[in-house]
Order: sequence, then C-alpha cells, then structure tokens
Amino acid sequence: MPIKESWGGKMFSGLNIAILLLFALMTIVPFIYVVAGSFATQKELLQRGFILFPTEFSFDAYKYIFSTQTLVRSLLVTVYITVVGTLINIFFTCLMAYPLARKDMDFRKPILMLVVFTMLFSGGMIPTFLVVRQLGMIDTYWSLLIPGAISAFNLIIIRNFFQQLPDGLEESAKIDGCNDLGIFLRIVLPLSMPAIATFSLFYAVGHWNTFFNAVLYINDNTKWPIQVLLRQIVILASGGIGDSTAMEADYVAPPEQSVKMAVIVVSTLPILLVYPFLQKHFAKGVLLGSVKG
Repeated sequence: MPIKESWGGKMFSGLNIAILLLFALMTIVPFIYVVAGSFATQKELLQRGFILFPTEFSFDAYKYIFSTQTLVRSLLVTVYITVVGTLINIFFTCLMAYPLARKDMDFRKPILMLVVFTMLFSGGMIPTFLVVRQLGMIDTYWSLLIPGAISAFNLIIIRNFFQQLPDGLEESAKIDGCNDLGIFLRIVLPLSMPAIATFSLFYAVGHWNTFFNAVLYINDNTKWPIQVLLRQIVILASGGIGDSTAMEADYVAPPEQSVKMAVIVVSTLPILLVYPFLQKHFAKGVLLGSVKG
C-alpha cells in the first residue's frame, strides 16, 4: 500500500521543484537569449533590449561570419586541438594511472605524493612560459597539448577506478600467458570505458575552451583557436571577421551585437552536441573511482 505523503512533505517537494526550476531557468535563459539575438534583425535589437524569440528571423550575422575563412579556420584549429589533445590526455593519464594502481609497483606511494603535490603547488605562469619557449614550442600547437598532458585530479580518480577492478582478472590473464601490457590493453581498458568516456569529455571541454594558454603561446593569428578569435571579436568589434565585399551591392553589415552572439553560438554548439553521445557513461563514470582511496 503506497504511503500517503503528508502536507509538509508535499510543501517540501513543491519548494524543491520550484528552486530547481528557477536554477534551470537561470541556466538556460541566457543561452536562449544569445541564440535569439544571433537571429534578430538590427531593428529589433534596437527596439527590444531583451529578446527570447525574434519576431523576424535574419541569417545576416551567420552569412557575415562565414563570408571568409577566418571563423572556419579557427573552428578547425579548435577541433584539431580538442581531438589530438584529448587522445594525448587519455593515453598518458591511463598509462600512468595503471602502474600507480598496482600494489606490486615499487615507489608507488612516493610517486603518488609527487602527483598530489602538483595539485597544490605549480611552477607559475612565467617559469612555465620560459620552459615552453626553451623547448621551442612557442607558436606551435604542442604548446597547448604537452604542458597539460596529465591532469593530477583526473589521474587520481582513474587510478582509484583501476584499483576497484577485481584482482582475479589479472591473475587469470597471467595464468593464460598475458603480460602486463596485454592485461592493460585487453582487460583493464575495455572494463574502464565509462570512466575513460567521462574524463575524455572533461579533457575535450577543457581543450575546446582553451583560451589563456593560446593567448600566451600562440602569436600567429592563423593558429588561433575559436575562443581567442571570439575574444578579438568582443574587443575589436565585428569588423575584422567578415568580408562585406563578398556580399551583394546593397548589403548592409549586421549589427555588432548580433555578430558576437552568432560567433558564441557557433563556438558553443559543437561541444554541446558531443555530450548526448557520452551521457549514458557520464554519471556512472564520475562516481566510479571516487570511493576507494
């Protein structure tokens, strides 16, 4: 027989729902505003200060930003950095986390303490820049990929996940003649796909939003990722991204605010589309490895 909820319980549930809906609206309304503003006409942007649904749709801002290869080139650069950087991150993180999860590894605890130490202290911006410059990585994509190849926090979580795998699997594989590398590739990694998918998403979002390191290390504007280009558009307005000469004779450039919003939509949408494919692994992967120390 179902338990009848009391009046106080109903009030508490209703209050929780109201608070969650409020936070959901606070999260989604700014994004809807940006999307609507990117499709709004100049007249509507001037007449209405806040737009959630434009009365007349205009694609002028998108035609303008795609009139040259500037935005497309930056998007391709960001995609390259995201894909290659995520593969490097996952490769080195898993390759280091697995030995640290093995109880028979020598000096496991001291090495782990050094990893934890990097979470609390770092060399700083200027020493890191000097190291990157000395290695000849200035104005190369390696400057955005190598310095952050391993995240200490992600490494510890993945190591804890590896520790939760049954020891009997490795022992059985060794009896069958499998070496350590074979155990790692054929047993550990396939069983770790939820965690790997989750932290791949974390790494990918970090690379997609890379901004500060690109400003520090990349001077060639043809190698700028999309976030740095967006910064330039916000600072220098919309005049430097589109090509009005490629339009019709009676073409009028879209308003600056609409161009900014269109670039934000274009730079945000691709990484948002990745999440649904990893959603089923996301919650499970975050919780796995967070229990055992």
